[in-house]
Amino acid sequence: MGLFDKKPNLEELKQKYQSVLRVAEQQQVRLQSVVVQNNKLFLKGVAPSQEAKNKVWDQIKVVDPAYNDLTADLTVEAGAFTGTVQSDQAGQTYTVKRGDTLSAISLRFYGKANAYMRIFEANRDQLKDPDKIEVGQKLVIPPAKT
Repeated sequence: MGLFDKKPNLEELKQKYQSVLRVAEQQQVRLQSVVVQNNKLFLKGVAPSQEAKNKVWDQIKVVDPAYNDLTADLTVEAGAFTGTVQSDQAGQTYTVKRGDTLSAISLRFYGKANAYMRIFEANRDQLKDPDKIEVGQKLVIPPAKT
């Protein structure tokens, strides 16, 4: 950036990231603030699901892979659910979606993230490492202990 380069303003940055704002709207992300600070566009919002959040981030990377002039603070709505669940007597089956971790799945089903090892142990036949799960895997979710 040269000495006489013009600093971007809110409208210029909104124009650059217009497709991101459009995807956020399409994905029903509630933007709480869109401001310029220190020559950066700051987006803060709540996505209805992890999938919606990921789609916004995918679009950000399309517009500018380095996104040096953007900071996005996107969270997923509490209680948002993105996967597919089937239930039976022995527990439930959950299909892993992009962005999932065993801790996040544990939080959804048991209300605490640190119960992820129960899910890992129940799926030892297909999981070798609790930090490595793949999209599309069908995991057995043991019933919650009472």
